[in-house]
Amino acid sequence: MASFSDYDSRGYRLVDVRTGYGGWAPTYEDTVEDAMDLALLEELREPVWADVRRAVDLGCGTGRTAAWLRKRGVGAIDGVDLTPEMLAAARARGAHDRLVEADLTATGLGDGDYDLVIACLVDEHLPDVGPLYREAWRLAEPGASLVLVAFHPHFIIASGMPTHYRNESGEDIAIATHVHLISDQISAGLETGWTLAELREGVVDERWLALKPKWERFRGHPVSAAYVWRKSV
Repeated sequence: MASFSDYDSRGYRLVDVRTGYGGWAPTYEDTVEDAMDLALLEELREPVWADVRRAVDLGCGTGRTAAWLRKRGVGAIDGVDLTPEMLAAARARGAHDRLVEADLTATGLGDGDYDLVIACLVDEHLPDVGPLYREAWRLAEPGASLVLVAFHPHFIIASGMPTHYRNESGEDIAIATHVHLISDQISAGLETGWTLAELREGVVDERWLALKPKWERFRGHPVSAAYVWRKSV
């Protein structure tokens, strides 16, 4: 498994996930671009969102993903996050039916309660993605889907850029970031029992360059990836 420290070109002060997202919560909505994750969800052929009975949103953050799912007809959504400040923002947004403060690899939620498990832009904070796939499997009913949107390993390596934010004093803060290759994701999913149904990669294109002109040197580079897995009946 590749170590991000081998590629870090920023040298920002590093904090743990809970501390980092607690500090980022007030400005998170202003800095995370829909092109990173929601645009990829829009392109997926499956699942059929309106057919989802109950979803669990792992690493739910401020509720961006849940709000997107609601607009597409998902009936009920539970959210899990490690950070109280993020959960407070999600609670204010009101897109979830229930919110739980817990590690996304050990949620404490019921076995087989969900026909959709979704996790967006969280896996790079896990030293190993295996526990995420195993917890998703436990939560999923037979026939359920797992949708994972990830920061692309190529971009993390090529840019040398960790997940980061600027705090209220203007300091750039890095949140613990790990590199998970595409093969790491595929191996973890298959070893758990999931069947890969779809894989899409988002690249730095004109839409991205309009948002971040300084990324011109990354034109055409993959920046995020969406995996759709199925739990066989």
